Amino acid sequence: MANIKSALKRIEIAERNRLQNKSYKSAIKTLMKKTFQSVEAYASDPNPEKLDTINTSMAAAFSKIDKAVKCKVIHKNNAARKKARLAKALQSALPAA
Repeated sequence: MANIKSALKRIEIAERNRLQNKSYKSAIKTLMKKTFQSVEAYASDPNPEKLDTINTSMAAAFSKIDKAVKCKVIHKNNAARKKARLAKALQSALPAA
């Protein structure tokens, strides 16, 4: 354990940031899971209400991912990959028209 005051402060700050980052990442994972579940539900029984649910959950997930990049919790390429996975899932569920 550090004895220097500045080192102790850095340890506290690192722990605080770790918990905040963990919260952000957990929220992103939860929103992505909800979106994937909505897409699966829509694929099994397509109707407009389920499509609205997908759009709402996808918008929330995209927003949280973008905010995580802005706060430097995740890398922009990681965010792009997550958003691409969500978009690909939606495209696979929509009928080809």
